[in-house]
Amino acid sequence: MRQVKQIYGARPTHWVGDGFQVQPLFSHGDGRIDTDPFLMLDYAAPMEFKPNTAHPRGVGQHPHKGFETVTIACQGEVAHRDSSGGGGIIREGDVQWMTAGNGIIHEEFHSPAFSERGGQFEMVQLWVNLPAIHKTTPAGYQHLANAEIPVIDLPDQAGTVRLIAGELDGRAGAAKTFSPINVWEVELQADAETSLSVPENHNLLMVVLRGEVRLNHQQEAKEGNLVTFENGSGSVALEATHGKAAKLLLLSGVPIREPIAAYGPFVMNTDAEIRQAIHDFNAGKFGLIGG
Repeated sequence: MRQVKQIYGARPTHWVGDGFQVQPLFSHGDGRIDTDPFLMLDYAAPMEFKPNTAHPRGVGQHPHKGFETVTIACQGEVAHRDSSGGGGIIREGDVQWMTAGNGIIHEEFHSPAFSERGGQFEMVQLWVNLPAIHKTTPAGYQHLANAEIPVIDLPDQAGTVRLIAGELDGRAGAAKTFSPINVWEVELQADAETSLSVPENHNLLMVVLRGEVRLNHQQEAKEGNLVTFENGSGSVALEATHGKAAKLLLLSGVPIREPIAAYGPFVMNTDAEIRQAIHDFNAGKFGLIGG
């Protein structure tokens, strides 16, 4: 059995632009938590937005370089455009997987339809590091429609696992990745129990998005908690407690174990590469949205 290392409590929220009130669950800037190969995770918990036709809420044009962003639309809709030519509406259940690579500019707003009608909005945004050899890969975009993401039923009708990336029971997830990682959405029925395992050489994290979960028949984790695990082999036992269903995001991957130099939206390996990224952005080398 893979043992729990630590459970981190919910953190204060902050606004990203005027459309996303997020709780930062972990960040590469916090050296206390080993999340390699994942850099950051922001969770926008369910929030009600009133209809808004004055202007779209969200984040305007901004650059990224050296990693990938993964946006999971749990409720509501996001309209995305970027300088690689990628874009579209990320509807409920869809996932946007954007490779910043050698440099990209993008924007994210509530979709026009969601802005007009309002409603519940919930989103996860994850940053995935790229190995040094791939940090200069051309920018790209994967739109993973909800219907294209495999869903695996857990034994004994305990729930489901949605394979956004990685592999489970011989089935491959929807996303193409640059290093071995798993990104799974796990839904457990009320009071259901199951166990999940990932390769021994993967770093393992779990985030509780809904409900409460008992881990390995001992530790309790609730909404907004980040759970880290010891290295090694073995499965993790999960139980949805207190008569309620639970939803978790499981993240695992082979650690890259390379130096990280970061400055805002740029994540490279050296300070010299950060200076070059800033120069390239200012020189217009990241392209333009819409041309």
